[in-house]
Amino acid sequence: MSLPTSVRLVEVGPRDGLQNEKQPISVADKVRLVDDLTAAGLSYIEVGSFVSPKWVPQMAGSAEVFAGIQQRPNVTYAALTPNMKGFEAAVEAGVKEVAVFAAASEAFSQKNINCSIGESLQRFLPLLDAARQQGVRVRGYVSCVLGCPYDGFIAPEQVARVARDLFAMGCYEVSLGDTIGTGTAGDTRRLIEVVARDIPRDKLAGHFHDTYGQALANIYASLLEGVSVFDSSVAGLGGCPYAKGATGNVATEDVLYLLDGLGIATDVDLQRLIAAGQRICSVLGKENGSRVARARLAGA
Repeated sequence: MSLPTSVRLVEVGPRDGLQNEKQPISVADKVRLVDDLTAAGLSYIEVGSFVSPKWVPQMAGSAEVFAGIQQRPNVTYAALTPNMKGFEAAVEAGVKEVAVFAAASEAFSQKNINCSIGESLQRFLPLLDAARQQGVRVRGYVSCVLGCPYDGFIAPEQVARVARDLFAMGCYEVSLGDTIGTGTAGDTRRLIEVVARDIPRDKLAGHFHDTYGQALANIYASLLEGVSVFDSSVAGLGGCPYAKGATGNVATEDVLYLLDGLGIATDVDLQRLIAAGQRICSVLGKENGSRVARARLAGA
């Protein structure tokens, strides 16, 4: 299969990237990050999550962030909404697209959201029904698609079942997440081959963590399988809570460099993206997690 001519990057830094940070991050700094990412040319930005601050303190103030950002036409500003309460709060904040989250692993589902995979999917039914009625698009995430910290190996057929259910329920796109970052290119190609029996490849996305340094290889493998949407996080923000000291999300800058080298269009400005990542890293007082950004900032 030939490579796609263009790729859509789903920037998850403001949500997935920041949610595990320990220190408080102001609404103003979150707004600045989203505006910087918009200015860099990203067409899809996951801005926040409407979830109880008791469980995810960093996502408190998501409504204020949505109110403060400079929204541009033709840019999607999305939010994670794990339940009806979160969905209603997101709609009240003017959010036009939301995401829901299921696991391919029973153990992970129980430990992460205290219910089975089947129960989690049932909980999404009223949310998806309400979204249909209100014209809100819903994107689906499946976690632990290439391995689980509790169950270990996850069969591609199990991932396919969960992805198929989300798609049938009304998710217009399903993002396959290698949550612990242990997957390899071969695993990735086999997974997509199995999932694509039920869901068109242009309705699939890849979400790869770089814990084992395989994220870019897995993205390339996905490109070869006809997938053209990838989740990534500016400056590699977001750790992996299941692998101590390990990196989490693949850096958007590194993905962009790969795609540019393959001649695949994204309409994202690498230099502006590097500046956006460096600014938020300065706020957080941490080193930039993007290898491309570090090299460029060092003058390489």
